Amino acid sequence: MSISYYDFNNLSKESQIELAISEGRIIDETTKNNLRFVVYKLSSFSVEIVHDTIDNKIAGLSAFQNNHIENSEAAD
Repeated sequence: MSISYYDFNNLSKESQIELAISEGRIIDETTKNNLRFVVYKLSSFSVEIVHDTIDNKIAGLSAFQNNHIENSEAAD
């Protein structure tokens, strides 16, 4: 599925989370204290979802454009 950064930001938070998890490709993951940070790649942008591992809830979501990552991946 291809969706633009702007269209993604116009979705509800619930839809953003569902789309990132189901359609995104995990490109980074780390855990610090009780938080698990997962970065998903979706078309031309990335989404970071923060999971609270104690409450088993989403603690946050951030979407950001990352054209420089696409360019560096193309060079590999």
